Amino acid sequence: MAKKLLSKGKYQRMLKLTNDEGKIDALALDQRGSLVKMMKTASEKYGKLFSMKMVYDFKEVVSRILSPLSSAVLLDEQMGFKGIEAKDPDTGLIMSYEKTGYDANEPGRLPSLIPDQSAQIMVSKGADALKVLLYFNPDDPDEINDQKKAFAERYGTEGLAAETPTFFEIVTYDDRYNSKSLEFAKEKPDFVLRAMKEFTQDKYHIDVLKMEVPFNPTYIEGWDASAGESAYTEDQAKGYLKQLSDEATRPFIFLSAGVPTDIFQRELKLAGSAGAQFNGVLSGRATWIEGVDLFVRDGEDGLVDWLKRKGTRNVTDLTKILSENATPWFEAYGGKDNIQVIDISDLK
Repeated sequence: MAKKLLSKGKYQRMLKLTNDEGKIDALALDQRGSLVKMMKTASEKYGKLFSMKMVYDFKEVVSRILSPLSSAVLLDEQMGFKGIEAKDPDTGLIMSYEKTGYDANEPGRLPSLIPDQSAQIMVSKGADALKVLLYFNPDDPDEINDQKKAFAERYGTEGLAAETPTFFEIVTYDDRYNSKSLEFAKEKPDFVLRAMKEFTQDKYHIDVLKMEVPFNPTYIEGWDASAGESAYTEDQAKGYLKQLSDEATRPFIFLSAGVPTDIFQRELKLAGSAGAQFNGVLSGRATWIEGVDLFVRDGEDGLVDWLKRKGTRNVTDLTKILSENATPWFEAYGGKDNIQVIDISDLK
């Protein structure tokens, strides 16, 4: 395997983002529109008056309690500025670079960046890494996907110049189907595998791919009795995980995609048993979603109590699962000895 060239800045920041085992054990707290929606729903449920301060305070409390247990935390400056301030100083900071959501009136779910941000600006505010989310359907017309590929190249190149690791989250879709439907579940393995094959290419300069598991766990035979029809057996799901790993040419981690905590943990164990060489997680709602209702109903004290009991256990359980099933990020490049750390001016 050829030597992997990494600038000194990127290499040092990657070490800041990973735990002592070299694995990415990160907490995702950059939800914006979806968290506002959850807060509003809970406020109506409990007869409370919603305000944006609730969102800011929720992120602050979760960051303060759980960031010391995580190797990194993903936050946005727009709604998570208090969470950034509350983060443990020894925990890495990944900052969201994309606008939340997409323009539903424009075909293709095209991405866009926060207009007053840049890699350099975010680094100056303490970011150890950047993150963008891309919705991707490999069967969309070229005029849509060519824009997304160009977007990915610009993003990766900006991170390269700023010596800042780039996290690239890919969420697959097909506008013909509901994302939770059986029809889309049957398509999903192929879509996720093709997304990996595309964006793992060197030309994008992506440092960490944040991937979906290549199936919908609801439709694995025997996993959910209420699902009715299944789309794959557990052995097939393991095969998809191994194929995903085999396609990767750089570190990749799994996103929790809002599934229940026990399901996400089961997915990660399945990946380990399949021999998938994944390098960690960025776990969001699977870690803290139960705390939203409690926070709205019982205030900060109720949330703190839940986080110290259940939220903390969710994180420590994930850490144990990663220790047993994930591999260090540098193994994606053949090990630490196969990484050549160089001055940024020597990178082409």
